[in-house]
Amino acid sequence: MQVISEEYTKFFHRQIELWGEETQVSLLDKKILIIGSGGLGCSLGIALGSSGIGQIDLVDFDEVSLHNIHRQVAFKTNDVGKKKCEVLKELILSRNPFVTVNSYDCDLDTFITNHYSQLTINYDLIIDATDNLPTRAKIDNFAKRINIPWLYGSVEEFHGHICLFNKASFESVFQVTNRKPAGIAAPIVVQIAATQANIALRFLAGQSVSTDKLYYCYYDKNGDFSLQKFGV
Repeated sequence: MQVISEEYTKFFHRQIELWGEETQVSLLDKKILIIGSGGLGCSLGIALGSSGIGQIDLVDFDEVSLHNIHRQVAFKTNDVGKKKCEVLKELILSRNPFVTVNSYDCDLDTFITNHYSQLTINYDLIIDATDNLPTRAKIDNFAKRINIPWLYGSVEEFHGHICLFNKASFESVFQVTNRKPAGIAAPIVVQIAATQANIALRFLAGQSVSTDKLYYCYYDKNGDFSLQKFGV
């Protein structure tokens, strides 16, 4: 086990209480790739960036717009026009001195072709934080090609989906179209990202998780919260 500092022990004190120092330190060797630095990506970056994962790589080509900020919690009004992945990277680094963050200002195809092929890295998990089905199908194909699980998440209105894909095929579950999501309430974005982050952290820490199970979280017309589970 790595030798760790007193500062590290203090920083992660509550998680060490949760599962012990050995498990916490094991996260330093974990590397994840988050595709998208928008609504889900912001909350994922904040949650997982403060959890002790050793390396987080961010892929996003977009700039912050004013209409993003209400649900993309890493950004402020003075970030308009800046690259999302760069702003999120700096926020993660400002919150945790024990993480390495790399940002890639490009789309997924460009990252795979021009960057991943040049990296000597084995990711432990890919996390989807995108907003369209065709890109998620590409993530599924990429993850299958390099033989690692990936964590799907989507939000719309007052509901969302989460699934840790391992063996199942994304295209066997969803009809891949270019349909864009309708309006989105800000809190559901944080809620779905938090669920993704909890699943990711448990997986990376070697805790029990379910794979190839689709979770559908929603608030009905009366405001009651429900969770449904489907095998995929």
